Amino acid sequence: METLSNDRELLAMLAAGNEKAFKVLFDAYRNRLFHYVYGLVKSEQAAEELVMDVFMKIWMGRDLVNRIDNMDAFLFRVAHNKSIDFLRAANRNPRLKELLWEEIAAASSARADNLLVEKEYVQEVRKAIDMLSPQRKKVYQMSREQEFTHDQIAEKLAISKATVNNHIVEAQRFIRNYLAKNLDLAAVILFIGRI
Repeated sequence: METLSNDRELLAMLAAGNEKAFKVLFDAYRNRLFHYVYGLVKSEQAAEELVMDVFMKIWMGRDLVNRIDNMDAFLFRVAHNKSIDFLRAANRNPRLKELLWEEIAAASSARADNLLVEKEYVQEVRKAIDMLSPQRKKVYQMSREQEFTHDQIAEKLAISKATVNNHIVEAQRFIRNYLAKNLDLAAVILFIGRI
């Protein structure tokens, strides 16, 4: 990205109307600009359109692109200005304002739902861990919660490393099976990597 903002050859090609140079620029910045704009306007659709407007502005004014010293700063400044203009226009347009608030509420609701799902997941994992045999529970907690290595656990509990490994593998299998029976499948898929 750093070399892109200083790549005079790419900018010269873009200024000459080279579509491949434009695509390189688009591919390099599109996602970053989208996340930046989305953070400001809180609407995926609006963010997508505003980012496209930024690139349209670049393409339409490509003959002046050689004058840009820092493409990164320039693109984010244009994206910022377009986002502010959009928010001002939304504030003046009751229908647009209502649609924007609906999207913000939906995004907030999704975040709240995810927090509830995560809380339920943690509670169910706790229940599953509590159902393990005392030794298996101790080994699992030392590994996952206290972050001891298998060697450290084996040494502290005076058991072999193979036994430690066996306890952890069996604990993971039990917890996954327990979660599969007691949680929504989407939650299991979302959090299973943490076990």
